[in-house]
Amino acid sequence: MSDVMSKSALIRHLAEKNEMTRAQVVSFMDTLTNTAYKEAKNGFQIPGLGKLILVQRKARMGRNPATGETIKIPAKKVVKFRVAKAAKDAILGPSAGKKKK
Repeated sequence: MSDVMSKSALIRHLAEKNEMTRAQVVSFMDTLTNTAYKEAKNGFQIPGLGKLILVQRKARMGRNPATGETIKIPAKKVVKFRVAKAAKDAILGPSAGKKKK
């Protein structure tokens, strides 16, 4: 498996492709990230990529894997990222998610 693109490699790539300086790309990425953090509670979407959503998990019973003891897991809020269909199709191919009959 190939290496994951680093932040500096991503900045360099975006700067070259969009004829921007690295500082402009960094500023844009910081603004995008901060906006996503602030708006996640309302749902934040990047069209074609996916969206951040805030989900309330219900309290539930679980099991301690070390001891087997039953424990109560409290309700809590979690942040999830849902990948857009366009991103799935671009990465996996349009027929990857379909069931065969």
